[in-house]
Amino acid sequence: MKKLETKLLLAMLMAIPILVGCGTGRDYTPPADASGEQIFSTACTECHKPLSANVAMILSEKVANKEAIIQKFQSGSMRMPAFKNIQGESADRLAEYILANSQVNK
Repeated sequence: MKKLETKLLLAMLMAIPILVGCGTGRDYTPPADASGEQIFSTACTECHKPLSANVAMILSEKVANKEAIIQKFQSGSMRMPAFKNIQGESADRLAEYILANSQVNK
């Protein structure tokens, strides 16, 4: 019986990050002069680990454009929190960084 209780406890603990979501937090506001790489490093890498020195992410074709990327991080999704405070030029710099440093999965 102890093994079952331990397994259930471990399963519940592992589910917490999924339920809470990833990221630095919904209230993150980048400094005005932050580069796209700095914003990505602070807000995104907790969940989106760069795949290599040259590849930040793998994008699906439907989100491989600036507008879709901005929409995604400002609105969030099932497991990803919304980063509504990444706006204007900061949002543009982050989206441009992601596009320039990602591969598109076709």
